Amino acid sequence: MHLVPLPALADNYIWLLHDDEGHAIVVDPGDDAPVEQALATRGLQLQAILLTHHHHDHIGGAAALRQRHGMPVYAPEDARIEAATVRVRDGERVALPLPRASFEVIAVPGHTLSHVAYFGEGVLLAGDTLFSLGCGRLFEGTPAQMLASLDRLATLPADTLLCCGHEYTAANGRFAREIEPDNAELSARLREVTALRAQQHPSLPVSMASELATNPFLRTDTSAVIDWCRRQPGHPTDRTARFATVRAAKDMFRA
Repeated sequence: MHLVPLPALADNYIWLLHDDEGHAIVVDPGDDAPVEQALATRGLQLQAILLTHHHHDHIGGAAALRQRHGMPVYAPEDARIEAATVRVRDGERVALPLPRASFEVIAVPGHTLSHVAYFGEGVLLAGDTLFSLGCGRLFEGTPAQMLASLDRLATLPADTLLCCGHEYTAANGRFAREIEPDNAELSARLREVTALRAQQHPSLPVSMASELATNPFLRTDTSAVIDWCRRQPGHPTDRTARFATVRAAKDMFRA
């Protein structure tokens, strides 16, 4: 399976997966134009769309693509996703005949209440739940829900490739460095990201092993994050409060 991030809108990625026979899947097409261009350029036939959540920058092109190509659109139970033809729930599998692929549906409430991720074929299609060096804002869920969702994703195999919905890595990294200034693996990742972005290359995908070593939102229980939290107002000690404190600090961070 070939994995291609398609830049879209301001900073989104639409993920394109295709096999050697020209059968393709797209994930979170917020705009149909980049998808149509990629299909034409690469000689691909669109066989399915996977949607993670209802935000327009992730679903805006789905209805037009479905109308033109007539393939199923998989999405969580959410009336706000009108383009869906197949509703998916936590623990179910999306098994596609063409391209031959299978994905586990993982409920990950936090960014939105109905958000799902798809795991399979060695990749995690995380939408806006987990970013490289960051995580999504809590628009609908609670810190406890988001932390539980991230805990689930953190158990996936270390070689899983994280495919998220935005190119936020450099900005996330600047915040992560405030939390863990002495993290050598984080410093190395930031150098890698700087070099990639300087050449206008995506910073994604990235392994879960890298994220577990560098992403403060997956490192709530590490001594570095605990020590940082102890220096914050309220001195949060339980892990949900620590996560909420880090998330609130990221919301306010400007650098």
